[in-house]
Amino acid sequence: MARLTAPAPADIDAKTRGALDAIAKQFGFAPSMFTTLAANPAVLEIVMGLQGSIAKLLDAKTRHTIALAVSQSNGCHYCQALHGFISSNLGGMSAEEIELARMGTSSDPKRAAVAKFAQHVIETRGQVSDEDLAAIREVGYIDPEIQAIVTIVVVTLLTNYLNNVSDTVVDVPGADHQSA
Repeated sequence: MARLTAPAPADIDAKTRGALDAIAKQFGFAPSMFTTLAANPAVLEIVMGLQGSIAKLLDAKTRHTIALAVSQSNGCHYCQALHGFISSNLGGMSAEEIELARMGTSSDPKRAAVAKFAQHVIETRGQVSDEDLAAIREVGYIDPEIQAIVTIVVVTLLTNYLNNVSDTVVDVPGADHQSA
């Protein structure tokens, strides 16, 4: 049972209801994370805005790889399930690639480096070593892309923390079939 509660549908204002409807249309369902965040429409708007903004950074599979690696590192079962669903159903990633991303790697060398780097950002609280930076640069990432990686890590941290505090009930289709 979640520790933070979602508002009753009758208590959700029209603007917030519209945002939830747009999410449901995109995913095919309204994830409980978003319905819970609807209790504070400003927080929901911030989270949606940040997620919309990071969609402009890097390619989708790299973003998904980062989100899966970070969610695994933070033990966020909800985000692991939701990012697994999104990666598979909307991002074109195979079950094998999703599992590798959770382990901080990938069959693609560049995404493997980004997953490892993202986990180092988490583990070091952003105080990565010169060697960590050299390794991510060695596979071709330049400084603006490294900034993008860190931004995606931090946005993922936000949703991990919100869901870990809430202990959001996993309502993601197929989540019982996914590793977490």
